[in-house]
Amino acid sequence: MLKEIKHVQATADLLYSEQQVEAAIDNMAEQINILLADRNPLILCVMNGGIAVGGKLLTRLSMPLNLDAINASRYQNLTSGGAVQWLLKPSTPVKDRTVLIVDDILDEGFTLQAIYEFCREQGASSIYSAVLVDKILDHDKPVTADFVGLNVENRYLFGYGMDYKGYLRNAPGIFACKESEDNA
Repeated sequence: MLKEIKHVQATADLLYSEQQVEAAIDNMAEQINILLADRNPLILCVMNGGIAVGGKLLTRLSMPLNLDAINASRYQNLTSGGAVQWLLKPSTPVKDRTVLIVDDILDEGFTLQAIYEFCREQGASSIYSAVLVDKILDHDKPVTADFVGLNVENRYLFGYGMDYKGYLRNAPGIFACKESEDNA
């Protein structure tokens, strides 16, 4: 497995450098600070992909807030998604709260849609979402993100929380697998 991971890493295309990603997170934080300044938001970091962007974004938010985690996944370290599986629900009450869902990528949108539905069912007063990457697809998604760092072509991505078979979330930038590996 490590041989495959090293090959993918060595042959990947760099789409956005670490500096470009950090600038995108700065921009998202500025927008969030304006919109949610007086809202006392509950930040729900989507595990595991949202860890990197969530941590980076959190230190840039200036309002009082609470932080919790949620884990609804379609990928389970695979390269294609299946049904949404709930692995972790937040322990902080969502009822009557402004919720900001933070994730690494908005791909097909099914996971984010399921998290929105969960928050509505729990009685959130308002729900927003922030994603580092919004993948450009040739069809509509069931949800759109309120705050987007970067728009990226429809390729298999890794870095800044996004993974390749559970690896490379820690890559310092946003990378795309070579075309022959995009559907691996």
